[in-house]
Amino acid sequence: MNAGLLIFLSLLLPVRHGFPEDLPEIPTEVEIARIEEFRKVRNEFLKKHPRSPLRKEDRKEFHGIDAFPIDLKYFFVGKIDRYHLNIHNPNYYATFPTNKGTNKRYVRYGKFNFELDGKAYTLELYKSILSDSLFVPFRDETNGRETYEMGRYIDAEILPGYHTIIDFNMAYSPNCMFNENATCPIPPEENFLPTRILAGEKKYEAKKGLSMISTQQ
Repeated sequence: MNAGLLIFLSLLLPVRHGFPEDLPEIPTEVEIARIEEFRKVRNEFLKKHPRSPLRKEDRKEFHGIDAFPIDLKYFFVGKIDRYHLNIHNPNYYATFPTNKGTNKRYVRYGKFNFELDGKAYTLELYKSILSDSLFVPFRDETNGRETYEMGRYIDAEILPGYHTIIDFNMAYSPNCMFNENATCPIPPEENFLPTRILAGEKKYEAKKGLSMISTQQ
């Protein structure tokens, strides 16, 4: 995600209610345009970029990833509950297993609390050691049905005042959904959301470029 775009969004004049007092609100039309642009760039990357996880033979038939309709009830802005950062504390780091049996290390940055449909949830926020962006791997009750069974990811930025935006409309699937040779960290158990997140990317079916919804009940 473009860090400059999120900084720009954080400076927009207030329009809607419910934002923290020290972070100006983002107009609804800007939120929607931001999500649409993210999806457009994502599909172009998968179709054309040399580092796309899609196999070359699959790109010809790739017509974009299906996604849930944009729903701004899955858009959250709030304060990060930051952890005390101490590189000498072993709990400072989180080690995620990958689909290849290896491990990937991240920094535990903090947690994000939000409310959806009247229920409270918490997501753990992580940072790559070499990045200033937040990495939010998560699972929910759509996995293995509408969405990829391993889970999905969200990238987020640290905004002024240690706020962040968690927008499930921009949730994306791991590279290993497109190519089993890719290495992907598995979302941790603490980021399992016991609800159906009907936002973001759906499961992808190779050779058709369409979503694939399981018939499992």
